[in-house]
Amino acid sequence: MDERVKQLLSLGKSHYLRGEYEQAERCLAEVVEHGQAFADVYNMLGVIYHDWEEVEEARAAFEEALNLNPGYTEAALNLAVIYNDEGRYEEAKDLYRRAREKNYATKGNMDHFVLGKVANMYAEIGDVFASSGVWDKAIREYRNALELCPDFVDIRMRLAGALRDKGEKDSAVSELESAVASRPEHLPARVALGVALFSAGRTDDAMACWEHVLRENPDDRTANMYLRLVRGTGTS
Repeated sequence: MDERVKQLLSLGKSHYLRGEYEQAERCLAEVVEHGQAFADVYNMLGVIYHDWEEVEEARAAFEEALNLNPGYTEAALNLAVIYNDEGRYEEAKDLYRRAREKNYATKGNMDHFVLGKVANMYAEIGDVFASSGVWDKAIREYRNALELCPDFVDIRMRLAGALRDKGEKDSAVSELESAVASRPEHLPARVALGVALFSAGRTDDAMACWEHVLRENPDDRTANMYLRLVRGTGTS
């Protein structure tokens, strides 16, 4: 995660916690535009859009938060509220039930919502260390989170970013390859894999990642930007 995105994320969270939703939305939306698709960012955006009565945008944000992090309790409950408001009562009930049944009793008889809550707490601690450049401790906390919930793609992306920034470029590539293998449709992870590959000196592989993203979504600004940059410098 580059410094600009770190600043936007920190500012966005600060504005959000103070109830300054207009400023928070601008910062958090730009984080998403930079390809940093964190579940908590989508959840905060969902809350903001719901407060503004932009229901479709709120629903999409909560659904994406759960897509990234299936055990995200707050996002699940927020989405259930929208389903209830829309009269989709059975879907609201099923949302919670499916989330509980998906990975129930996987570790120490804790249900998946509880595991997700704890994993997110580890990840938030990791974010604090990462924002200060304390990479070893950040990496440890992200790994603690993924030990509980290995399917949380957003946390694996943060782990990969910390590994890359620490200089463990091959390890970062490995983590992102795992994320893409488990969720091939998740384009932000593929964009991040391209960055990790480029950092590791594998420019052609990086460009192939970004080209794949653009075939799936020609409007992806981040992939477009990286490809223009690399082609413009003649690095490939």
